[in-house]
Amino acid sequence: MLTNYMPVKTFFGENCLIENSKEIAKFGKHAFLVTGKSSAKKSGVLDDLLPILVKNDISYTIFDKIRENPTLDSVHEGAKLLKEAKCDFVIGIGGGSPIDAAKTINLIASNNLSGKEFYQAEKVKKALPLIAIPTTSGTGSEVTPFSVITDMETSRKAGYGNPINFPKVSFLDPKYTVSLPANITRDTAIDALSHLLEGIYSKKRNFINYPILFKGVKLILQNLKPCLLDPTNLKYRENLMLASMYGGIVISQTSTTIQHSIGYPLTTAFGLSHGLANGIAMKPVMKMFYPYLNKELDELFNYVEITRHEFFEWLDQFRMRPQIDLTDDFINEKANEVCKSRNMAINPIKIDFEGVRKLYKKISENISE
Repeated sequence: MLTNYMPVKTFFGENCLIENSKEIAKFGKHAFLVTGKSSAKKSGVLDDLLPILVKNDISYTIFDKIRENPTLDSVHEGAKLLKEAKCDFVIGIGGGSPIDAAKTINLIASNNLSGKEFYQAEKVKKALPLIAIPTTSGTGSEVTPFSVITDMETSRKAGYGNPINFPKVSFLDPKYTVSLPANITRDTAIDALSHLLEGIYSKKRNFINYPILFKGVKLILQNLKPCLLDPTNLKYRENLMLASMYGGIVISQTSTTIQHSIGYPLTTAFGLSHGLANGIAMKPVMKMFYPYLNKELDELFNYVEITRHEFFEWLDQFRMRPQIDLTDDFINEKANEVCKSRNMAINPIKIDFEGVRKLYKKISENISE
């Protein structure tokens, strides 16, 4: 038996926030906005959103201290402000980091949680309504129950999923992504591609989602390079945002696999973006899984009308080769960490410590070529 649960009401397309602004007024009279220092301003979201709040007599408090890879300290700081401000709904604005942070801030404040208690589902009983407005096309966090938080004391990223984290409403307007620089456009699209592929890799793979999974991969293959060459083209931006949303819908049903787990230590140790970490792991992971999922992957490649080899060539053109040194000590330490991650339980095959070490070794070889 297969199940499919997607409770997020989504509005997609240019000016979707402005044209459906009455949706926001349904959730309360004091909004708590979670964002980064610049993403909401540069993207144009605040130019559209703040007049809507004023027009509907909605006051607001802004927490704009979220950086890439939100930290445990920052979400607790945000939760403290949320409680003090006595807001009645939350709006996450930005890439995956602010939206992930908004989810966790909401849970901490709503349930009076301390430390890492938000990872414990039994302690989460309620949450304020959450609205998501993405400004990147990568994580799909606007349609998922997931959040990833970094603990700086242990230098570890850890994700969790809770159905209460699903946003009530999401507004996906591709014009908010036009200001993204090329590296972020590339890395976020590769992150979305990871999600779509993991919809095949996961033991919880769900063929109900295969139509959007296949379409999402095709959209990225067809639109990423043209978008990098013509970054203000709204059609390319729209197609990448649609693919990202598809990826979020897919992993909401299947969760992620070692494709993500192996990238987290690369982010915390070397400061790589989440999408770049996924990108340099993509080829080795696919090669590991292909013998066990050749039927499913061949079906995908037939749909997008390229071979697996041609897919690798497409991936190679983006030159994802960061200057990092994966020493034996790093590999041994992080392989052990990866083996303990929850994502490992849904890989299509059992991967032990030595298997993770081999993946890191292959990543090191690839980026050194």
